Amino acid sequence: MNRRRTVTVAALCALLLPLPLVAAGTSVAAGTPAASDTLRALPELPRPTGRFAVGQDTLHLVDRSRTDPWAGSGPRELMVTMRYPARPGSGGPVRYLTDEEARLFLVDRGLDRQIPVKTLSGTKSFARSGARPVEGRHPLIVLSPGFTVPRATLTALAEDLASRGYVVAAVDHAYESSGTAFPGGRVTTCLACEKVGDEAGYKRVSDNRARDVSFLLDRLTGRHPAWNRSGLIDRDRVAMAGHSIGGASAAAAMVADPRVKAGVDMDGTLFTPVPETGLGGRPFLLLGAQDHGPGTDTSWDRDWHRLDGWKRWISFAGSGHFTFTDVPAIGDQLGLPDPQTPLPGDRSVELTRRYVAAFFDQHLKGLPRPVLDGPSADAPEVSFLNP
Repeated sequence: MNRRRTVTVAALCALLLPLPLVAAGTSVAAGTPAASDTLRALPELPRPTGRFAVGQDTLHLVDRSRTDPWAGSGPRELMVTMRYPARPGSGGPVRYLTDEEARLFLVDRGLDRQIPVKTLSGTKSFARSGARPVEGRHPLIVLSPGFTVPRATLTALAEDLASRGYVVAAVDHAYESSGTAFPGGRVTTCLACEKVGDEAGYKRVSDNRARDVSFLLDRLTGRHPAWNRSGLIDRDRVAMAGHSIGGASAAAAMVADPRVKAGVDMDGTLFTPVPETGLGGRPFLLLGAQDHGPGTDTSWDRDWHRLDGWKRWISFAGSGHFTFTDVPAIGDQLGLPDPQTPLPGDRSVELTRRYVAAFFDQHLKGLPRPVLDGPSADAPEVSFLNP
């Protein structure tokens, strides 16, 4: 793939699309990356906008009732980053990615000779490990990333939601990203990339992720929770958002599990169809790139008419598939602007946070958010579509 040699956000985004990659699922030899170890200025994500500080914990969950669908042996495993409203001045620093996760991410995209590992792994975020929580019960939002990419790519959104009073569980689904670090130094790569190549394969991904989410909710809200801060979760207010196949999985999870009360799909084709009978009146937000409008994705055209609750179809001018992740914000700071998607990285984060948070505020907290009613003068990039 010659595109791998062009180091721009456009190249980065194109190489992150949910397609089988040549390097995916293969073992990559450890060692010093080819890029210089001299660090560039480390990227920094936009600061969360809510009134709370953000705490962070990491969970390793094992579902022994299921065999991993990609490995074909062993139980299904998840790595989960929990973020929650916290008190300021407590907790310790966290890492954006481990060095090995960052190295595999860059190798998988052919960018390891241009971007030092520690530049990516050292990206600054704002959560604090083990910070003292804000007491009370808070709505839970599950976040699922795009195919081949780690959960860290949704950090800016996750931290912002936590700062606004949500508990957020960002999930890495084993063998579905370029690299996921597990306890003890084990790192899994994208075995699923070798086995998924058509619509049926992607449906299998979204259906499996729906099962992952149900298992996660069992472990977070059941009688013997896996997280020692589970008392922070209001189990009656649970929702899900995701990017790309993660957004498709939000719809699939709502189909499979009535505990998921609302969903957001950020630019993901709906490989698991919404039933003709709808989602039981539950609200759903389709948040698409500028080229993801009516007539461009038959799954959105089909399922828009099946959504039987509150719904919106919103797009951002100048945006691309990875606008809704950390990628443009990090890319801009590395001097990698994307002429194909001119919406600046910080503005991408700002708009994504604004509309996703407004949706959850309105449907999980009962707070009216007029920004969801139609275009706003201070957001000329935003269009409300009504196929």
